[in-house]
Amino acid sequence: MNSTTQILVVGGGPAGSTTATLLAREGFDVTLIEKEVFPRYHIGESLLPSCLEILDLIGAREKIEAYGFQRKDGGYFAWGNESWELDFTKLRHPYSFQVVRSEFDQLLLEHAKSQGVKVYEGTEIRGLTFDGERPRSAIWAQGPGDTNTGEISFDTLVDASGRAGVMGMRYLKNRHYHDAFQNVAVWGYWRGAGRMSFAPDGAIAVGSVPDGWFWGIPLHNDTMSVGLVLHKTTFKEKRQQGKSLEQIYYEAMDECPLILDLLKNATFVSEQMKVEQDYSYMSDKISGPGYFMVGDAACFIDPLLSTGVHLATHGSMLAAASIASMYRGEVTEAQALHFYEHSYRHAYLRLMVIVSGLYMQYRGKSNYFWQAQQLTHNDYSDAEALNEAFLFVVSGIEDQNDVVDLPKELPIEGMAGQLPPEEAERAKAMYQVYHKVFLRSSMSAETAIEGMYVTTRPHLGLALAQSERVMTA
Repeated sequence: MNSTTQILVVGGGPAGSTTATLLAREGFDVTLIEKEVFPRYHIGESLLPSCLEILDLIGAREKIEAYGFQRKDGGYFAWGNESWELDFTKLRHPYSFQVVRSEFDQLLLEHAKSQGVKVYEGTEIRGLTFDGERPRSAIWAQGPGDTNTGEISFDTLVDASGRAGVMGMRYLKNRHYHDAFQNVAVWGYWRGAGRMSFAPDGAIAVGSVPDGWFWGIPLHNDTMSVGLVLHKTTFKEKRQQGKSLEQIYYEAMDECPLILDLLKNATFVSEQMKVEQDYSYMSDKISGPGYFMVGDAACFIDPLLSTGVHLATHGSMLAAASIASMYRGEVTEAQALHFYEHSYRHAYLRLMVIVSGLYMQYRGKSNYFWQAQQLTHNDYSDAEALNEAFLFVVSGIEDQNDVVDLPKELPIEGMAGQLPPEEAERAKAMYQVYHKVFLRSSMSAETAIEGMYVTTRPHLGLALAQSERVMTA
């Protein structure tokens, strides 16, 4: 491994590989260090249509299309006393994919290598050295017994190390877990599951139960990922009653007709149940002098809307654009950091409010659609249009529109009453921070953040509103 690099990316998942690829394609010297040797298992198999925008941008769409993943044309919700479908065919990008993450992530990492990224797998970051607040080098180790060690210096660090969070967990210690989303997921895989003839092809099935909800994700290898999500208090109570993971899972499934019907002729094929908890959080600071935190290293929100890969890759685009313009001298480092911090939080907060609304499952889907309408660019009044507003937000397309369009201010303060009580005060506080720190909240020429917004032409970067260059994306 070289002793120095321009940009060091820690983590080879979708956030790391996407950021590294984008920067390498812009001509920068990029090194990526990944702890595991790919392929490696990861949850988060259902993608949003917004991923197609990013796959096009990094030049990997043809590879993903050709691989044979399950095409996802939408979703189906059996939620409370109501049900509805999401039809992605109405969108500019009319589908996404259900993927085996070990295979999808490896394709992205191999693509990064093909674009000039120097990738080192099976290499662990043991520590960082700092010059004040600025990280300057990383101590790494690899091989059996860590027999091979060294140090690599860099100008900029992109922390895409996932939940482990090199910057956030080891050094900044600034990760905030949301009270309303302290959930536990229990899941496994089934072979021979049925399909929903009444829903879009390849749709994710989402079914609520009294204590939580199930996902059902059809995959191309004839398996279905089926998971149960419960609040951790409920999960703890059930465990204290002596119930096993299997008992909790199957007892809940008996109360979910949607999932029961899909699995009536299926066989459970996982060696054991998988479990994960406390997975909704946001770091209080996601960038600073010499570093950008991307993907799960920065934030993650409840999996209800399948936003994990969307937030990872959307954040990657924002980070890469900020870094590229900073290096080319088009913006200062302070401007790049300010833009990135604001833009990523904007996308996260919008999804947080929508997920909060969905958990109020007995208030009716019109309430969910109303919340989506408040967070989208378009004004709608009729029921069909409200459904469309909801679709645009939960598909991730609305965040991509923000890159070149004019979003409204997030009406989070007025919507705090729609949130679960335990989250309302947090939402109000975040709203105050949002307006005091990030007063100019758009990514357009009219109210751009310090005159900046993302552009992909003639190259990826932060466009200046006052520039005479073409600023289309």
